[in-house]
Amino acid sequence: MKLAVIGGTGLIGSQVVKNLNASGHEAVPHSPSTGVDVLSGKGLDEAVTGADVVVNLTNSPTFDEASLAFFQTSMDNLLAAAHKGGVGHFVILSIVGVDQVPELDYYRAKTLQENILTAGPIPYSIVRATQFMDFMDAVLSWTAEGDTVRLPATPIQPIASKDVARAVAEVAVGTPLRGIHKVAGPEVFPLDELGRITLSCKGDNRKVVTDPTAGMFAVVKGDVLTDMNAHLAPTRYTDWLA
Repeated sequence: MKLAVIGGTGLIGSQVVKNLNASGHEAVPHSPSTGVDVLSGKGLDEAVTGADVVVNLTNSPTFDEASLAFFQTSMDNLLAAAHKGGVGHFVILSIVGVDQVPELDYYRAKTLQENILTAGPIPYSIVRATQFMDFMDAVLSWTAEGDTVRLPATPIQPIASKDVARAVAEVAVGTPLRGIHKVAGPEVFPLDELGRITLSCKGDNRKVVTDPTAGMFAVVKGDVLTDMNAHLAPTRYTDWLA
């Protein structure tokens, strides 16, 4: 099976390409570095030519309101090229709970991406994952000030990027779901406690202060970022840190 992996050189995309090729498929990575631009449409027709599946792992360069325009334009261009090229399956990676946090611009943008796909002409699959373990350093940096990091106690169920990539690759070579496959890490942590675990394991002496108003996830209510009914990936957070 031939797969065009758009965003195939990034954190998830590069691992998806590696997994697919290792299992005997032909996965071709595409990105700006290979001459593909999802916003202008440059190189898209050529990228999807002959592909059975398109896996779209591109991401907005910002998490603010501008991300809405990014996903609108990129999905319009990609779906048009894929439809023209006769692609039979279109896969995207999204976020667990994405449609339940309209207060976050980025989550509204990812919900828009899902809606564009489901309304489009191509059989599709959506993989929703919980927050990546790999992003914890960024989360800490958002509210770091001197020797203190402020974090809310929002429940988080972190997943390793390698487990996300495995799930995306498996879905991509399967029958289009015309629905959602959810994958999550095996453990749930309050975000502030996850911060303390991370700093301790790294030998970082900064102190985490619980602050319900701090950071991107402060607006998230309840446990919408977790889902114990999802397929639970094997990698535990402390093992990943080690």
